[in-house]
Amino acid sequence: MTHLAAARCLCLRVFLPLMLAAVLHQARAADPTPATQTTAAPHKDPGRPDRGTYRLTDGNGTACLMAYMGLQLNVSFTSISENKTFQEVVNIVPKSTNVSGSCESESAVMQLTTDGQIKNLTFVFTLNMTSNKYHLSEVSLNATWPAIKSPFLVKNSSLDYLRGSLGHSYMCRQEQTLTVTKEVSINTFQVQVQPFGLKGEQFGAAEECQLDEDDMLIPIIVGAALAGLVIVVLVAYLIGRKRSHAGYQTI
Repeated sequence: MTHLAAARCLCLRVFLPLMLAAVLHQARAADPTPATQTTAAPHKDPGRPDRGTYRLTDGNGTACLMAYMGLQLNVSFTSISENKTFQEVVNIVPKSTNVSGSCESESAVMQLTTDGQIKNLTFVFTLNMTSNKYHLSEVSLNATWPAIKSPFLVKNSSLDYLRGSLGHSYMCRQEQTLTVTKEVSINTFQVQVQPFGLKGEQFGAAEECQLDEDDMLIPIIVGAALAGLVIVVLVAYLIGRKRSHAGYQTI
């Protein structure tokens, strides 16, 4: 029994820190960077957005960009007349959204137009012909809110999100936040997008985001730690039992 107790203590010292590190890693990955707190008017939470299917075709009617994703906008703006900073959370509703745009050899533009406050939400993807890698390089937003008289216009052409390889699709099952400017960010849900190298109506092999890879890694680490714990306890038990038998034979 002494050997078994010692083995258990050893297992706890070895595997408990490993399991704790895995749990802390998952907590850090899931905890978003806290945003700067501002005094703002309350807003209603619209809930999780529906996943939409967005598709562009070239001049021959062949699909040149496909995207499946849920989109949610976080917008902050100041109303001078009301002297307030408003924070709005708006879901893009697929059934009331029209998609348009164009596909070129090194760029693809997808514009989403809605009947609500979001007039135009435009995504620009850029392909590096040297490395055969693409990324989301630009996002622009044109929206209107009753609290402000002029249109709300935002654009950032220096982004680097949703990176993938030519002929492959980018996939991320986890929710992620794409910061466009200090006023606008986009929450994406269950994204799969391919702006270049489509073959027919099928996505290429998926390249998964780091969030998905981390989510898969945690169960593997925990499972390996538990398996190691069982093995060490079993070996310690067998060694202790063998020594017990040896002691009986000596007597």
